[in-house]
Amino acid sequence: MNMNKGIQGKNIVITGASGRLGRLMVSSFARKGARIAAVVRTPEAADKLDFPEDAEGWAFPFDVTDETQVVAGFEGIKSSLGGIDVLIHTVGTWAAHPFCELSMDTWNQILAVNLHATFLCFREALRSMSASYGRLIAFTSKQGVEKGVAQQAAYSVAKAGVVRLVESVAQELAGTHITVHAIAPSYILYPGMEAEKGVRAEALIHLCEYLMGEDGKAHHGSVLPAYGSLL
Repeated sequence: MNMNKGIQGKNIVITGASGRLGRLMVSSFARKGARIAAVVRTPEAADKLDFPEDAEGWAFPFDVTDETQVVAGFEGIKSSLGGIDVLIHTVGTWAAHPFCELSMDTWNQILAVNLHATFLCFREALRSMSASYGRLIAFTSKQGVEKGVAQQAAYSVAKAGVVRLVESVAQELAGTHITVHAIAPSYILYPGMEAEKGVRAEALIHLCEYLMGEDGKAHHGSVLPAYGSLL
């Protein structure tokens, strides 16, 4: 196997690991020699994971919107891996509602999954990172970077909040060896999809891989648009 020297041996936490993007990341980085902590919502979701044979990978089921579970979950991850080098936070949810029909419960749920979970996972991952190296990578969205979209008020607000969170944490970590980044995809194209406009999931994986490397430090505190053909 052709191991990538920038990834081999790194302890990488991937949240949303049972989702389409998360599953691809687990498989890709495990094949390149990383040690993977795959965070999923339920024990049953762990069955969707694709750990290559002989890969070092573990599934950790917990709710990333619940502080108690996140704290305990990351303690378990640190115990199993011995520390965290990289967090790739892919968790997110989306819904469209006319603004006057948007309930408080839906508003809270969308902010909890997209923004509050980012805060909790960033904080706990950072507490387990070495001072010599670390990467915090979150996913925002095109509308979180550029402007809100009709009937998506909660999602637009939450994804814009991820941008400000990344910038704020990056300012606090300036001068350290830990860097913070956000990737802003447009419509994500997965293998087998017939849609032509958007960004390929493989491109997002390669972008995360780049941010883990030495050159990725130049993008500390930055949001990297990844719109592909959907400009």
